[in-house]
Amino acid sequence: MEGEKDNNTSLPSLTKQLASSTLGGSADVPILDLSVSDEDFLVREVTKASEEWGVFQVVNHGIPTELMQQLRMAGKQFFELPEAEKETVAKDEDFEGFKRNYLGGINNWDEHLFHRLSPPSILNYKYWPKNPPQYREVTEEYTKHMKRLTEKILGWLSEGLGLPRETFTQRIGGETAEYVLRINFYPPTQNTDLTIGAAAHTDMGAIALLIPNEVPGLQAFKDEQWLDLNYVNSAVVVIIGDQLMRMTNGRFKNVLHRAKTDHERLRISWPVFVAPRADMSVGPLPELTGDDNPPKFETLIYNDYIDQKIKGWALEDLPVY
Repeated sequence: MEGEKDNNTSLPSLTKQLASSTLGGSADVPILDLSVSDEDFLVREVTKASEEWGVFQVVNHGIPTELMQQLRMAGKQFFELPEAEKETVAKDEDFEGFKRNYLGGINNWDEHLFHRLSPPSILNYKYWPKNPPQYREVTEEYTKHMKRLTEKILGWLSEGLGLPRETFTQRIGGETAEYVLRINFYPPTQNTDLTIGAAAHTDMGAIALLIPNEVPGLQAFKDEQWLDLNYVNSAVVVIIGDQLMRMTNGRFKNVLHRAKTDHERLRISWPVFVAPRADMSVGPLPELTGDDNPPKFETLIYNDYIDQKIKGWALEDLPVY
């Protein structure tokens, strides 16, 4: 059985990150139109993108464009508030809340707001900004659409591997699966070659769905190089995380990605991370393993997996995303 650290925390060296970032080029990341009536086609394409890339973009996904614009506006308005007001939702013991992250060397250069979205039993509204006043209403409406889209994509991914449609949704907890929003605020920086908005990482959870503003900066690592993801108006970026990789016994890729800052323009992104409950066991599905394809990963309680990965980050001496 392969070690978890070898599969989940082995990242390109920081030197290689900088060298590769000079290559340039845009990634032909799959862009899938979800308005296509042939659902079998969508099943095949979503599965193929998850196997070959671990990242893809979706358009005509059912989230109203106006709602996405309102979400962007509310997030931007929050970060434009005076520091004292932003500090009213500051991070304390938990990961939730507002925080600045400006480090030396290769920087994690951002401000961010982190809070849970679902299920209702785990919400702590003290980390939800009261200003702008529309923040809560817009975010709650966005969460409803995001959950529907996530479950739709997980259903297609299940069917693409010959499993019942509800398999992946159930294996991360169904209605108890945790949805968390992080708003990343990357101010312009003069030396973008030395500043990483978010260091190279794979996502710990099952899947993430992200919308950016119009300023590109997200990069995926494929074929030994960093590739820029093109900005597509109103698209949602879908990123396969560690737990889907582990459940599929490595068939789906947990894509290595990072964010770069821009020399002149403000960049903001809104990823929603979807993960199992902390007490759930996650590992290769029995339906996808056997004598000819033995499990490559250990089945772990998700909270134990998080602890292992964070310890691995510390050993790598990399900034934590």
